Amino acid sequence: MKGNLSLGTTELMQLGENNPTTQITMEGNLSLGTTEMLANMTTACDDYSCDYTIDFEATPCSMSDIKKHVQIFVPVIYLFVCVFGLIGNSLVIVTYAFYKKSKSMTDVYLVNLAIADLFFVLTLPFNAVYRASQWVFTEIPCKLVRGIYGINFYSSMLMLALISIDRYIAIVQATRSFKMRAATLAYSRYICIAVWIFASMISVPDFVFSSVYMHDLDNRTVCEPKYPMGFGSQLKLLTLGMQITIGFCIPLWIIITCYSFIINTLHQAQNFQRHKAVRVVIAVVLVFLLCQVPYNIILLNEAINFFEDTCSTKKFNTMAYYITQCLAFFHCCLNPVLYAFIGVKFRNYFIKIMQDLWCLSKKYMTVRRSSRMSSEVFSSRRTSEVLDVDNPSSFTM
Repeated sequence: MKGNLSLGTTELMQLGENNPTTQITMEGNLSLGTTEMLANMTTACDDYSCDYTIDFEATPCSMSDIKKHVQIFVPVIYLFVCVFGLIGNSLVIVTYAFYKKSKSMTDVYLVNLAIADLFFVLTLPFNAVYRASQWVFTEIPCKLVRGIYGINFYSSMLMLALISIDRYIAIVQATRSFKMRAATLAYSRYICIAVWIFASMISVPDFVFSSVYMHDLDNRTVCEPKYPMGFGSQLKLLTLGMQITIGFCIPLWIIITCYSFIINTLHQAQNFQRHKAVRVVIAVVLVFLLCQVPYNIILLNEAINFFEDTCSTKKFNTMAYYITQCLAFFHCCLNPVLYAFIGVKFRNYFIKIMQDLWCLSKKYMTVRRSSRMSSEVFSSRRTSEVLDVDNPSSFTM
């Protein structure tokens, strides 16, 4: 295309030597045509929410080598996270529903965190199929999966921040929290409702703009946001900004601040269990940092270099995006361990659940076995009665 533009400019210059008026007019038309062409290409990118840099000398950036790796390892990790996240978070919900009464704000937040993580991992099988090939479902599942994904992503991160605040109040402000325990338990439910409403509001664009369409560059059916013409780049940057700010920076600041005060208070306390408590706090912070920081660095880099990515940079960022995203998703499996099962009481409840399930299975097997034996006895009696009816002489000597 660049060669054609140069040839046209050379011909115009030669023509303009004899007719200056024609030169001005035709150069103006060339500039106008080029401007319109660029505008149309930019509009198409906005319409399909693509972020490819327009380069007349380069061929389209092929992601075929990246997709081969993504189609293999990403679905496997998604399903792994789904299975273990489903088991862990379901156990937390069952424990609070049937065994442990919610007596503190932390209990209320843990239940809501488990619910958020549970719904989050339930979207992963759909995304696993999507990453393995293409989007094979209709548009309604597309909107629901992306919308539920967004709601539970934001609510999960905000619940982690709320748990940090509650632990800060319970440990650093112990006297005040003891006096306000009954009131704070009621407040915690209203706070959770507010978090769910807020997460739903900022996830509305996922429900509205998510669409199923054939991507021109990938030549496959995708489930991605399709923003209004002319606003694709701006809305995508806004979404990235909200995800980094609300889904990472604010929770990170709250977690580090609260746990810093908690560690300082525990160091001053004369308690033989303080070292264990400090280790738990450090583990919570380190796991959060290891899981979330790499992923959000990639998102931040994507936002900064949104309009300047070369093909090699785009390939690196795409591969790094999926690797760090899978690492971030592991947090859903680790939350039940870090926030629930690490406590002695919760482990006892877990053992009780396993015992009850074992007793239930044994009872079911016993009932089924007795039912089978009863049916066999009934069948044998019925058979003997039929035989007796058929042979009445058997009743006589």
